[in-house]
Amino acid sequence: MNNVMQFLQTTLQPVVLIFTVSNLAAMGLQVRMPQVVTALKNRRAIALIFIWGWILGPSFGYLITKVLPLAEPFALVVLLASLAPCAPVLQQMVPKARGDIGFAGAFIPVVTIGTVVLMPLLAPVLINGLTVSSAALAKPLLLTILLPLVIGAVIRHFADTAATRIFPALKGLAVISTLACVAWCLTLYGRGMINTAGQLALLSMTLFMVGMTVITYRFSFGLKQNQRSVMAMGMGAQNGAAIFAAVFAMPSPDQRTVVMVVMWVLWSTFLAPIFARIFAKLAGKAEAGGQA
Repeated sequence: MNNVMQFLQTTLQPVVLIFTVSNLAAMGLQVRMPQVVTALKNRRAIALIFIWGWILGPSFGYLITKVLPLAEPFALVVLLASLAPCAPVLQQMVPKARGDIGFAGAFIPVVTIGTVVLMPLLAPVLINGLTVSSAALAKPLLLTILLPLVIGAVIRHFADTAATRIFPALKGLAVISTLACVAWCLTLYGRGMINTAGQLALLSMTLFMVGMTVITYRFSFGLKQNQRSVMAMGMGAQNGAAIFAAVFAMPSPDQRTVVMVVMWVLWSTFLAPIFARIFAKLAGKAEAGGQA
């Protein structure tokens, strides 16, 4: 049994790396450059992305850590997560929410680039006593988050047929690596998750995800309903791959920090379909001529 646990512990980071790269590359293969260019011309949408993602998000996360008596490792993850909007699961949730697929295709790369640029700059300011430099944070984000996304987008733009052919295999790898990552983490840290009961870890992430989703949706002025839903789901479900990259860039991260990231990814995956169903109903109401 000890040998199995040692094997899982040794191979956790490679499994997380495959999970991160495959998911971001698959996201990149779904990026359409004309959609991105069109989105960049929408100054209101770009302004809202950065206001919600890197002003409201970090402020809300900071408030939660001050109101709730969280242990330091849990508070650290709340603050890191507040700087990393848009989980990879967003691509699958947009159709279920009857959201604007074209807007989502532009939203995802813009938010990913924002995370890679702004997380290393803002994390040392937001988190007192952070033991990793901006450069050390930026390197894994560039290599494991931005680079796979860009490569996927470039393939889609210049070799559309090839992108279509390789997408199913890459998506399959992303699904398998995600399941493997979950299995590894549950085996290694399942007991740690149970031990967080009563420590407000689950409450803190729920408050953040629900709060950001509701606030973003209600106050994304000037966007259509199906664009507001994309924005809200993106801001409410954080990029677990980016959070993992930041945590593993730290020297000897506290095990409770890793446990919290795992819980965040699993809880985001659980809540995302619920939000999607709610937004789908609101889309139907909007199409019927009612307010949504």
